[in-house]
Amino acid sequence: MRVLIVGGGGREHALAWKIGQSPLVKKIWAAPGNAGIADQAECVPIAAEDVEGIVVFARRERPDLTIVGPEAPLIAGLADRLAGEGLPVFGPSARAAMIEGSKVFAKRLMKDHGIPTAAFEVFDDAGSALAYLKTREAPIVVKAEGIAAGKGVIVAETLAEAERAVRQIMIDRAFGEAGARVVIEEFLDGEEASFLAVTDGRSILPLASSQDHKRLLDGDRGPNTGGMGAYSPAPVVTPEIEKKIMDRVIRRTVEALASEGIAYRGVLYAGIMISDGEPKVLEYNARFGDPETQPLAKRMAGDVVPVLSAVAAGELGSASFTWDPRPAVCVVMAAEGYPGTPVRGAPIEGLEEAARIPDVVVFHAGTKRSGGRVVVAGGRVLGVTATGADLAAAQVRAYEAAGKIHWEGVQVRHDIAHRALRASGARGI
Repeated sequence: MRVLIVGGGGREHALAWKIGQSPLVKKIWAAPGNAGIADQAECVPIAAEDVEGIVVFARRERPDLTIVGPEAPLIAGLADRLAGEGLPVFGPSARAAMIEGSKVFAKRLMKDHGIPTAAFEVFDDAGSALAYLKTREAPIVVKAEGIAAGKGVIVAETLAEAERAVRQIMIDRAFGEAGARVVIEEFLDGEEASFLAVTDGRSILPLASSQDHKRLLDGDRGPNTGGMGAYSPAPVVTPEIEKKIMDRVIRRTVEALASEGIAYRGVLYAGIMISDGEPKVLEYNARFGDPETQPLAKRMAGDVVPVLSAVAAGELGSASFTWDPRPAVCVVMAAEGYPGTPVRGAPIEGLEEAARIPDVVVFHAGTKRSGGRVVVAGGRVLGVTATGADLAAAQVRAYEAAGKIHWEGVQVRHDIAHRALRASGARGI
């Protein structure tokens, strides 16, 4: 098989790394890829958002499977275009991807089909949103309606902070057209987990649980980011809670979309808040999570390609995943200035030394080669990922490897997996 991976982040490197282990695969392209992906794939200089460029490339090369990593090309209809060329594609149609592309679409789908989520209101203008806030109490959540690279959600601890968020999103347009509307919803307390499943629109196959760390700073402080680290499995997702998520969220969502004439083919990601054993949906993503894919890929013990191909063909049936029972921890190393404007160009030292540590993989995200060196080229730069005999051992190993890597201004959280470790009484770093 020849496989095309669309994207150039840590998620795509993890996919390329795992797909490259398949005996079925003889060739991998990545568009555009990065300095790390280049070790597993031929990187082609086509941006992930360049739908026309990717279609032209795929039409010429005829890959046996295309996997679309980021949300933007999915929302722009890349999967539809590739399917129209008769090419197998793993990734939902533009209509299906609206579950991530429009928070209003997603919230209304949940409300109409009895999928548990926070109470919400939608506003088309800042004045109405600000007036509504005067009737509410904090904490409260303000969300840009469209996609904003994981940064368009503000959990406001005070009403003044919520008002600033509305102005930032709707008046200042900090997230561009994603802020044309806002969703204001009740704050859900509890513990968050990421739950992913692949589906061909009928059959559903869950992945192992994971937990992301969105805030920039230790102790879950600071601004939201695209994710500063993740681990798998997440102990908060007990077998009982997993069954509730599958029955009340994942299956119900796939069925709800089907009832509206939308066959969902790809991975469905639900961000779940768990409180008193009850799950509620915070958000959906229409693709593999980043950085959750990194520890999930590290734990996948079998060949992932037959599953991805079966989804693309609409024939998932009884396919299955095999998992390494050992936990995995991913520590994101970010550029100076992230999640604002990252400082690019700094040379990265210590990559080879980190990669020599057993059970460690350094996944690249925002990197490129310049003058024979690997340099910083984006906000989230690396995802240092390790497995261990238990979660504490995986955490220690990931931070040992991250400690070998240096560049000027690097940002790292030092407490990835802290909730699970604290709950179990285990000692990590």
